[in-house]
Amino acid sequence: MVSVKEKIAYGLGDTASNIIFQTVMMFLMLYYTDVVGLSPAVVGTMFLAVRIFDAVTDPVMGNLADKTHTRWGHFRPYLLWLALPFAIISILAFTTPDLKGTDKIIYAFTTYTLLMVAYTAINIPYCALGGVLTNDAKERVTIQSYRFVFGMLGGVIVAGCTMPMVEYFGQGDAAKGYQYTMTAMSILGLVLFLLCFLGTKERIQQPKEQNIPFIKSVKALIKNDQWRTLCLAAFFLLTGQVLRLTLAVYYVKYYLGRDDLITLFMTLGVAASMLGCALAQPLAKRFCKIKAYIGLQLIAAAICALSYFISKDSLVLAFTAFILWKFFLDMATPLLWAKMADTIDYGHEKTGVRITGLVYSGVIFFIKMGVAVGGAIAGWLLSFYSYQADVIQTIDTQHGILLSFTVLPAFGSLFVAYIMKKYTLTNHVVENIQTKLTTTN
Repeated sequence: MVSVKEKIAYGLGDTASNIIFQTVMMFLMLYYTDVVGLSPAVVGTMFLAVRIFDAVTDPVMGNLADKTHTRWGHFRPYLLWLALPFAIISILAFTTPDLKGTDKIIYAFTTYTLLMVAYTAINIPYCALGGVLTNDAKERVTIQSYRFVFGMLGGVIVAGCTMPMVEYFGQGDAAKGYQYTMTAMSILGLVLFLLCFLGTKERIQQPKEQNIPFIKSVKALIKNDQWRTLCLAAFFLLTGQVLRLTLAVYYVKYYLGRDDLITLFMTLGVAASMLGCALAQPLAKRFCKIKAYIGLQLIAAAICALSYFISKDSLVLAFTAFILWKFFLDMATPLLWAKMADTIDYGHEKTGVRITGLVYSGVIFFIKMGVAVGGAIAGWLLSFYSYQADVIQTIDTQHGILLSFTVLPAFGSLFVAYIMKKYTLTNHVVENIQTKLTTTN
């Protein structure tokens, strides 16, 4: 059994990660369009283009972590080594130097690329760490529930504090406000990563005799059909989720016409996510985690689609729909991440190779591709519907924001529900796999 203290320590690492991840999802598009002055089409294209680097950096980082041997383990040391560089790069990404035209695009592209590389370097080992804390399938759900409750705490901090801090630090200068806000956020993240490092312990080790080439590891990974299923599900999940979250601030500001309610709207949504994550573990105890996951995706899709019919004057209903969507969607999140650890055991039993870091890096690559595609689609849609920053939008533009915020993200959850029908690793199946592995070893 993993102690509550250790579960909290592990969760604090996701609080740190989400301070950046949630900022990117909620505010980076708005920062680039309304503060830096980039066109939404350029920003959307940049989000997608940077993901090309992840095709290389993600598997390389996963393989590197698997081959890392220190007195602290395979994955924990990266939290110690990279916490400070990650904090510095995060600040640079939200710094607006006095540049013009193409130079602004180059600076944004460069700092965003560095931010994503740094995120990869620290987040893949962090995620893989969750797979080596225990081999108990039910405990894995509990650990991931703790992780995402604390991860969503990072989202609450971002949603509830970002705009007020920007106004406080900026005093009318939004560029300065964002820079100082991200400085404060990054210092907090640095401390939390260190607490995660100090409070956790790796218990599951790679087979001592395992020392295989990178290409062979990749081939073994591709043979893992359950891992491939999770990758596809993760991609469509994040595409729809990020599309909706990116456009949430535009929906409140330009469709509902209440920019004063952006902070409240986003904060309540993340608070609902925390509650949903907390209830994932008791849900998994009562129901098959695969059927529960599919059902939650269908509910989230229905809420998204029905939100299209909420009028701009129905503020309470608009808030309620967003809160319910976040609640049900993120109740499923710990279940997804617990499944990743299960696919490691499945792949180990099937191929004889245990590649914890590479499994997580592969899924995370598809998650980040979903983030990039969702962000890119958001930018392209804003451009398509003739969005102009800080002006009253036309009726067509408002309708485009509404359609893109409601109906289109619903397809992401529908695709996920369909894909997950091919996932077969129930708790009973995983327990049998672990018994075989224990007997073999």
